[in-house]
Amino acid sequence: MHLGALLPHLGDTDPLELATDAEKWGYDSVWLGELWGRSSVVTLTRIACHTEDIGIGTAITNVYSRSPATLAMTAVTLDDAADGRFTLGVGTSTEKAISDLHGTEFARPVRRAHEAIELIQRFTSGDKGRVRYDGEVFSVADFPPIEADVPIYHAALGPANRRVVGRLCDGWLPHNIPFPDLDDAFEEIATAARERERDPEAITVAPYVPAAVAEEPAVAERAIRSHVAYYVGSAAGYRNAVGARFPEASEAIASAWNKGDRGEAAEAVTEEMVGALGVCGTPEDARTQLEELHENTIIDTPLVIVPQQAADELAAGTLEALAPLATES
Repeated sequence: MHLGALLPHLGDTDPLELATDAEKWGYDSVWLGELWGRSSVVTLTRIACHTEDIGIGTAITNVYSRSPATLAMTAVTLDDAADGRFTLGVGTSTEKAISDLHGTEFARPVRRAHEAIELIQRFTSGDKGRVRYDGEVFSVADFPPIEADVPIYHAALGPANRRVVGRLCDGWLPHNIPFPDLDDAFEEIATAARERERDPEAITVAPYVPAAVAEEPAVAERAIRSHVAYYVGSAAGYRNAVGARFPEASEAIASAWNKGDRGEAAEAVTEEMVGALGVCGTPEDARTQLEELHENTIIDTPLVIVPQQAADELAAGTLEALAPLATES
């Protein structure tokens, strides 16, 4: 099993220290998100300069706050700093983040993602002449491409956005699509890929896997409940993804969250939801759940993410407990 670690980006935990530990523990890759607090680009540059073999990636940087040209330059530069180990993970993020944080209208997210990814690919093609592009969202004229072979993964949730993955991308970074639904959700990607005469088998499925390990299982489970409550309560896209399998519970979570009762929202996350959206428990139990998840679904590369709410207390222990070298021993 190829295994990635999605590092915490806030709090007291040092992503660089965790990244170097992850390399020692046998992880194939480390990834950083970027919402608020730390620049994933700057932090990943530090990580690239202090590691040797482990892959590094963004999971995710959004397609609103940086232009496609900036994303392309960023990908090329980070890939150079990492000696070819970089993967660019992009997504639309949420209306809350884009509108309220970046001050940008959250308009036409699927079309914007498609055109941004297509433009990044053209900017990094290296052999197709000067880039000219006349899209519905972006228009670009007369700049030369920069040659770089950087894989692009997309964090698509809904069916239309998943088709973007099938048409264009090297990988898929789903988050909060219940694990039992991933195989069916991938069919939308596979169909779009075949329509473009692409091989669906060549598209890497690398979902976020919320994980928490503790000697007291209740502590670990509480971290997963808080993680699910945050995403279901705060963003419609995630709520819809989870609600497709758990409609009543998702509505209860959202209702409590919108009233400002974070504790009630977490309590509304059912045990079945915990099992379908994360792995948790003692080290042995969590390792078993992760192995079964890989064996029984379409997942190629699980990306272990420790809920931000518990990262300072549980991140290092969870990542070490689930590491490939720990599993082998």
